[in-house]
Amino acid sequence: MLEVDKETFEAEVLKAEGYVLVDYFGDGCVPCAALMPHVHALAEQYEGKMKFCSLNTTKARRLAIGQRVLGLPTITIYKDGQKVEELIKEAATPESVKAMVEKYVK
Repeated sequence: MLEVDKETFEAEVLKAEGYVLVDYFGDGCVPCAALMPHVHALAEQYEGKMKFCSLNTTKARRLAIGQRVLGLPTITIYKDGQKVEELIKEAATPESVKAMVEKYVK
């Protein structure tokens, strides 16, 4: 799983080809910390089929706001730089994230 920041986000996510999942998390976000091991497991399971990135919004607030990340955790899937689907806050469960990933991984 690739950790991106405000310097690398555009190249790794917005200019990437194919599907990219971004796990937006924040320092001290308990639901984010609880979800993260599940997202890392999906990253290993689907390695080579989808790119997995994480972004610490505490260190990149403007970027997160620019991507309309208004609650945490937020799990977003991009395709060729465009947002195609996202799960926010309570909707971001291990089961729902896995189901969302499986929709786009063939």
